Amino acid sequence: MNSLSIPKTMKAWVLDGPEQLRLVEKPVPEPGPAEVLIRIDAVAICGTDVEILTKGLPAWIRGGLPFNKNFTPGHEYMGTVTKLGAGVDEVKVGDRVAVEIHAGCGRCQRCRMGMYTSCLNYGLNYGEHDKGHRANGFTTDGGFAEYAVNHVNTLVHVPEGMSDEEATLIVTAGTAMYGLDVLGGLIAGESLVVTGPGPIGLMSVAVGKALGAAPVILTGTRDSRLQLGTRLGADHVINVQKENPVEAVKRLTQGRGVHYVMECSGAPNALNEAMDMVNRGGRICLAAFPGEPVPVDLAKLVRNNIYVYGIRGEGNSATHRAAALMTQKRFEAKLMHTHTFSLNELPTAFTYFRERIEDAIKVVLKTH
Repeated sequence: MNSLSIPKTMKAWVLDGPEQLRLVEKPVPEPGPAEVLIRIDAVAICGTDVEILTKGLPAWIRGGLPFNKNFTPGHEYMGTVTKLGAGVDEVKVGDRVAVEIHAGCGRCQRCRMGMYTSCLNYGLNYGEHDKGHRANGFTTDGGFAEYAVNHVNTLVHVPEGMSDEEATLIVTAGTAMYGLDVLGGLIAGESLVVTGPGPIGLMSVAVGKALGAAPVILTGTRDSRLQLGTRLGADHVINVQKENPVEAVKRLTQGRGVHYVMECSGAPNALNEAMDMVNRGGRICLAAFPGEPVPVDLAKLVRNNIYVYGIRGEGNSATHRAAALMTQKRFEAKLMHTHTFSLNELPTAFTYFRERIEDAIKVVLKTH
């Protein structure tokens, strides 16, 4: 069977001007070679979706901002394979899959290394479909719709028994994995601090614990999020409004500091604090974006041989490894799912996510 029953049109949200989403009918897209058509079953809202809604960037459509270009955002989705493009035999119709966002250009050195979220042709091949690069929900239509086309390289099988809602979290877990395992080289028994209990921070706690980090320390400002962090694997939590986080980390590590800091808060002084938390020769991964340029004590980095790097998204097939941990039930990602709405209720879902109504964390739209 090469396809399921597929309508000619679908419901899809499109971005008009800033803060303007409109529900329309669009043609159901056709998969090309090495692509599949996915019936979207569930899609989660991400903080980057809010940035696209308000600022446009980091979405980039046909060489410019996405406003008024009939663009459909949304990138954290899963669904059912409904049609195969030419040459596809890696999946079959009816398979449940989650998706990575990026299909690299396949031409540059970084994409061939698996660092397809760091394509060297950014600004050249980035978003150029004829050259292979796609970033669903960023450079081409994404998941706030009933169907989407994905390159076969972006697909991750969803195991039986995993709910649609939990499967939308696979890509978030993949981002945490990308920062911790291959790029970060986290080794079982090394100590880890995660700063900022947002979705990526909470998932970094879960993934770090599953990889054997000990102890795992989570810092943040909201007790409810910190408590969730303990359920996901944090050995210690620190409310930075009640105690100095650097002093607390030093106390918990007998003055030694930790091997690794995963910075997920985007706070202006976060990197400087991370340098005071990590031990000499330690590593700091930056997974959040400060709103403005920030001063950094570079001499301290040099004197203490501290390694700092940033990540963008979920490269190096990290999503597959994260999905394996979730399949093995090494952590309960579903604890982060707090609210579900229908596709028609996307504006309400955005409000819950943005205003953290009822302590919303992962807000999911069910499309079928």
